[in-house]
Amino acid sequence: MKQVIVITGASSGFGALAARALAHAGHTVYASMRETTGRNAPQVAAVKQYAAEHGVDLRAVELDVASEASCESGIQAILAAHGRLDVVIHNAGHMSFGPAEAFTPEQFAQLYDINVLSTQRVNRAALPQLRKQGRGLVIWVSSSSARGGTPPYLSPYFAAKAAMDSLAVSYASELTRWGIETSIIVPGAFTKGTNHFAHSGSPADKARAAEYDHGPYAGLPEQSLKGLASLEPADADVGAVADAIVRIVDTPFGKRPFRTHIDPSQDGCEIVNGVADRVRTELFRRIGLDDLLSPRDIAHSAQ
Repeated sequence: MKQVIVITGASSGFGALAARALAHAGHTVYASMRETTGRNAPQVAAVKQYAAEHGVDLRAVELDVASEASCESGIQAILAAHGRLDVVIHNAGHMSFGPAEAFTPEQFAQLYDINVLSTQRVNRAALPQLRKQGRGLVIWVSSSSARGGTPPYLSPYFAAKAAMDSLAVSYASELTRWGIETSIIVPGAFTKGTNHFAHSGSPADKARAAEYDHGPYAGLPEQSLKGLASLEPADADVGAVADAIVRIVDTPFGKRPFRTHIDPSQDGCEIVNGVADRVRTELFRRIGLDDLLSPRDIAHSAQ
């Protein structure tokens, strides 16, 4: 069935790939991004051109996840055009690279804002409509760094993604009785095919960073990134993440997986998540809340 979908951070990377793949699957897709008339104007033009060339329903919408007002207006624009919203995909995020001590607290706060608080702004704008419908799907693009074997120098990003993943798990059980499903996508460290690493932030305290670069950790950045790249199979395809998102959206209500790992490097996250998700399931059953593990079919029962 054709769904109305919004995906955050869709100007590039996983977001842009997923937006196109979902549009090809026959859905109405809003690729949300900030500064649509400024810095991202070329991306908006590219979205329009792609939609025209391929005959798909792919549109750009102004939605800055760092602004509550922008999130509200972006979601309202979609609702004004369609009267409904079926799928919300939390994809917006930003990476950083460098020794943890050299990042300022303000930089940590910025990473948390983009990777974690952004999802809360979008949820508060979109969830009232999904709850009103009694049907919906929220997809969270997490990271294997939340629980996998994590290399050094990525701590602000790793901590933020772990917080976002934890928030996704908590939200999941609070939405099932409203008829809203949750699915968490867990990509591994794709070092090619996106600008994730190329556009990563660096520590503001350059003097502190230099102490690491010229001390006992000299050469560690190159060693770490080279090691990560060596784990990635030559045929690793970043498009696999977009394909997984399409499969989840196209899966019938009530049958969607709670968590899907796309990690060619196999950093161990799938093993740890498997244990954690099983413990969550068992706890809910022990305290008599196992109904929260599956979404209620409110929309169908109301017909």
